[in-house]
Amino acid sequence: MVDTINQILLLFGLKRSRKPADAQRPFGYGRELYFYSFIVSILIFGLGGGISIYQGVIHIITPELLGNPTWNYVVLAMSIVFEGTSLIIAAREFNKLRGDYSWWDAIVRSKDPSSFLVLFEDGAAVMGLLIVMICMYFSHHLNIPQLDGVASLMVGLILVAVSIILARESRSLLMGEGISAVSREKITKMTEQDPAVLKVMNIISTYQSPDEVLLMLIVAFKEDLDTQDINEAIERIRSEIKEEFKLMRFVIIQPELLTNPIQY
Repeated sequence: MVDTINQILLLFGLKRSRKPADAQRPFGYGRELYFYSFIVSILIFGLGGGISIYQGVIHIITPELLGNPTWNYVVLAMSIVFEGTSLIIAAREFNKLRGDYSWWDAIVRSKDPSSFLVLFEDGAAVMGLLIVMICMYFSHHLNIPQLDGVASLMVGLILVAVSIILARESRSLLMGEGISAVSREKITKMTEQDPAVLKVMNIISTYQSPDEVLLMLIVAFKEDLDTQDINEAIERIRSEIKEEFKLMRFVIIQPELLTNPIQY
């Protein structure tokens, strides 16, 4: 049930994030995806992990004898097939996006939580199902009913661990992550190569959505330039940045005197 609710929330977040900008949200609704991804991680922690741990403790203290486990195996096997198929599809899709990075580096660098969230959730589900099947087998053959509670407790701990990782990544995106150091350096070099520019004093950026970045440059222009020259240079720099970096949907360039820099 938690898994299904999470997928619905993610789909809703994706739909909301694609709403066009309006007067109330001039930079669009892209961060809706980050918000709902964070909610999903909390649900995994509270409903998935919390209830599993609670049930595990209850069944360890007051175990119930296992009857004929045939249907249990059937349900678990079908669940593994379904969740495993979903995991394979999610892994293949994420593998296309990660490029030359390792899996963990790609997850940390990713600005689209929907891609790695499904991967983590399905991975935890498959691992939990295997643990339950193993514990159920030994519980039945060794007549240790407490293993049912142990399985639920282990599943809960796995879900809590996964939810903490997902909450950390989703929170970071929700709070506003900037562009990488490599991109900052490249933008600085591009801007300072313009004949009208003396120095890039500061770069401020944040991801509004997985495919939209807000970029602000504090730039010191040469003092002998008039307003028209500076405006032309700003348009020139903005066009070059947008051409090179397709995600830079909003590029704001603020002129500033080099002798009196703004401190951030």
